[in-house]
Amino acid sequence: MAQDFRVNVQRFGRFLSGMVMPNIGAFIAWGLITAFFIPTGWIPNESLSQLVGPMIIYLLPLLIGFTGGKLIYGTRGGVLGAIATMGVIVGADIPMFIGAMLMGPLGGYVIKRIDQLLENKVPTGFEMLVNNFSAGIAGMLLALLSFVVIGPVVVQLNGFLEAGVRVVVDAGLLPIASIVIEPAKILFLNNAINHGVLGPLGVNEAATLGKSIFFLLETNPGPGLGILLGFWVFGKGMAKQSSPGSIIIHFFGGIHEIYFPYVLMKPVLVVAAILGGATGVLTFVIFGAGLVATPSPGSIFALIAMTPRGFGNLLAVLMGVLTSTTVSFLVTAFFLKRDKTMTGDLDASKEKMVALKGKPSTVVKAVSTKVNKVAFACDAGMGSSAMGASTLRNKFKKAGLNIDVIHCSLEDIPEDVELVVTHKNLVARAQKYAPNADVVGIENFVGAPEYDQLVERLK
Repeated sequence: MAQDFRVNVQRFGRFLSGMVMPNIGAFIAWGLITAFFIPTGWIPNESLSQLVGPMIIYLLPLLIGFTGGKLIYGTRGGVLGAIATMGVIVGADIPMFIGAMLMGPLGGYVIKRIDQLLENKVPTGFEMLVNNFSAGIAGMLLALLSFVVIGPVVVQLNGFLEAGVRVVVDAGLLPIASIVIEPAKILFLNNAINHGVLGPLGVNEAATLGKSIFFLLETNPGPGLGILLGFWVFGKGMAKQSSPGSIIIHFFGGIHEIYFPYVLMKPVLVVAAILGGATGVLTFVIFGAGLVATPSPGSIFALIAMTPRGFGNLLAVLMGVLTSTTVSFLVTAFFLKRDKTMTGDLDASKEKMVALKGKPSTVVKAVSTKVNKVAFACDAGMGSSAMGASTLRNKFKKAGLNIDVIHCSLEDIPEDVELVVTHKNLVARAQKYAPNADVVGIENFVGAPEYDQLVERLK
């Protein structure tokens, strides 16, 4: 039962992040416009700053609502999700991200059920008429429902959450959040926490204060950097040898998942992550640090880009990253130096990571030798899939294989793709979206043996 609960939580987390991750570019665009053109921005401009309000009130929630509906039922579901989301937007005077996350998927589900009920029951020649009017009527009812009922409820819920968070902040207890955030990241709930919970809270606060500390709680690369540095200095075997490359991917590339296997190899190091994270949050609180938007991926470059104008703001962010790195490094060093039995078996920890994520066991099957285009797909089509595609592209190039490699989300896999590479626990979904393509499941993004197996088969 515990296994089923964890798997369901992970699926829910992936779904939440799947609504936000494809739209991160819009959030960053809003954050940059805010950072540059508001009265306290880098280059204040009263005319251009008029973009800030409409983008946060209308554009961003509508994008989330559309994406949520699309995840349920394609473009048709996305349209209904956007219509339903418009009801909660107009019915409230705050950014409706929570409302969008509710109404977007609901809109997609409703029109999906309507289409299923009407299937094979529409007279020939009336298909377009019925499809358009069923969507229009359903959209109208959903918009009215969200305006009259859902919107007021979400406003009350939002007020309750903000009041609770404010009590925690005022009491100086925000660093305690690391006790939940850091272990949850190791269990691959990082995107759900960041984009599903902290992101909306941060956007609301940034809209009034110009910056928010909530954008830093999960995205701070310091705790992971300290752990990787500890393995580089005091680790053994493969863990020590692979840590420099992992540091580059984690700190500069912003792919935090790269350090999770190191913690799983020695679970006590979750203490290093918690203490490092809490130290960083405490530093952020003391120095008044905050960002204008979610930095995604969690690269040091993204953090700097999202920092408000002023040397003091930049110093506050960098100090938080530095202190969290230092503490997590020292704690990691303490545990690694005391452990005389550690063999540095990173491969075993990767297997453990697979088990924690609930991935089924699959192998690279024989694929067609006539492959011209390969897609590396994941939930959002960003970050991890981009890194995997880059790795695969380099291996193909070294092997002399002239194969086009792209990265995308599962639902956006092009029809002309002959081979799809994805996470093992996403193989079934990939086969659904690409029924005519071979699908290969892998265990991890870096150093997966399936890459080399695939190259050999395609030769």
